[in-house]
Amino acid sequence: MVNEVDLGTPRFILGILSIIFAVVSPAAGLITGIVGLMIGKKDKTELSRRGRKLSIIGIVLSLIFLIAVVAFTVLSLKGF
Repeated sequence: MVNEVDLGTPRFILGILSIIFAVVSPAAGLITGIVGLMIGKKDKTELSRRGRKLSIIGIVLSLIFLIAVVAFTVLSLKGF
C-alpha cells in the first residue's frame, strides 16, 4: 500500500501567493498559479479545491495585470 501525500495545504498556499504576486509581480503570480494548479490534481480534499480556485483567480489576475503593464509601457514609449 502506497502512502498518499496530502497536497491540499501547499496548493492552498500557492493559490494565496499567486493572488499576492499578481499585484506585485504578475509574472511571479502567473508561475505560482500554474504550479498551484499542477500539484495535487488527484487530491479531492476541500482545502485542495479551495487552493485550485485561488490558483485560477491568481492566474486571471496575473494575466490582467500583465496586459495592463505591457499596455502602459507601450503607451508611455509612444509618448501618450
